[in-house]
Amino acid sequence: MIRFLLRLLGFLILAGAFVALVIDGARSIAAGAISFTPLQATWSAAFPSGIEKTRQFFDETLRAVWVFDAVAAQPTFAVLGVLGILLMLLGRRRRRLVGVAP
Repeated sequence: MIRFLLRLLGFLILAGAFVALVIDGARSIAAGAISFTPLQATWSAAFPSGIEKTRQFFDETLRAVWVFDAVAAQPTFAVLGVLGILLMLLGRRRRRLVGVAP
């Protein structure tokens, strides 16, 4: 059941990454130059207070605000794509080796 939920969540996040890539692609075509939306801009548009709370969590609890700043500066589609792929890999079924005793 957990593997199914991980795969489902990974698939949905990967779909979000694709949507972000299409939006950035359309924006780049309209502008005539490559432009990517950083995760921080997308996050602050969707959840205005959430980004500051998460930054405070990384600063006060983990003492690693540099990790948050580095990830928040990356394109939205890249961060969501990597996260979605990782979740789908965590939720995959294990391969059974043929001819090996358990």
